Amino acid sequence: MQSIRLLMACPDARGIIAAVTEFLARRGGNIIDVDQHTCPQHGDFFMRLEIDPEGFEITEDAFPAVWAEVAARHRMRWRIGWPGHRKRLAILVSTAGHCLNDLLFRWHTGELTAEIPLVISNHDALRARAEAAGIAFHHLPIQPNGKAEQEAQIKQLIEQTDVDTIVLARYMQILSPEFVASYPNRIINIHHSFLPAFAGAKPYHQAFERGVKLIGATSHYVTDDLDEGPIIAQQTLAVNHRDDIPDMVRKGRDLEQWVLARAVRYHIEDRIIVSGNKTVVFD
Repeated sequence: MQSIRLLMACPDARGIIAAVTEFLARRGGNIIDVDQHTCPQHGDFFMRLEIDPEGFEITEDAFPAVWAEVAARHRMRWRIGWPGHRKRLAILVSTAGHCLNDLLFRWHTGELTAEIPLVISNHDALRARAEAAGIAFHHLPIQPNGKAEQEAQIKQLIEQTDVDTIVLARYMQILSPEFVASYPNRIINIHHSFLPAFAGAKPYHQAFERGVKLIGATSHYVTDDLDEGPIIAQQTLAVNHRDDIPDMVRKGRDLEQWVLARAVRYHIEDRIIVSGNKTVVFD
């Protein structure tokens, strides 16, 4: 059975853990997993708990009011995830299918415990892959000077399908600030980690010409600052003079798949707390 997941962030002080665990114990809450972190530089405290729903005396509707006193006393930002409330993902793609394929495989095997009601693309190239998985595919091309209209169509689909998280699985479009503002810390992106050194087209070609010895991928939440949102997951891989451009592109794709899947899993399992432009990830 899925656990109840309680996450919180607040100024560090004595007695926070005791206050939280005592609150739960008095109401039949059996803690089955707990992790915490203190940031001495900023004086912040972060904690994630998993609670067995069996025997827990507080209902989902009643929890905010009952918990309010503890949260106010410690000036907490908090959220709670209840069993049965799976995240609902919209996957946005363009023409590259490697990240979509990987996410769909992990979803099909049960590794990603989320719902995926739709795939949206500005191209029609990946329709067959989505529909083969039994997922609705929506082709929304971008007409000249029609980006705002296309984003409005995306938002309409997201609202109609009750999506709470957007995954950019190599979606090669820059989202408008207005669109991003509608989904704070709910849009996950993936890209190579050469930025800002090798920006623009053909980054692996640029990296090859420069003779880099390390390639990588970065997944992060999307903000108005292009490719500079809070980082969720990263991974690197050594390369050398024997790796030509196709080798680097292939290895880069492998990294992108793995890093994006890890970031999505952390998000849907409520393992991330955003603090400023950083994340605390309880992995």
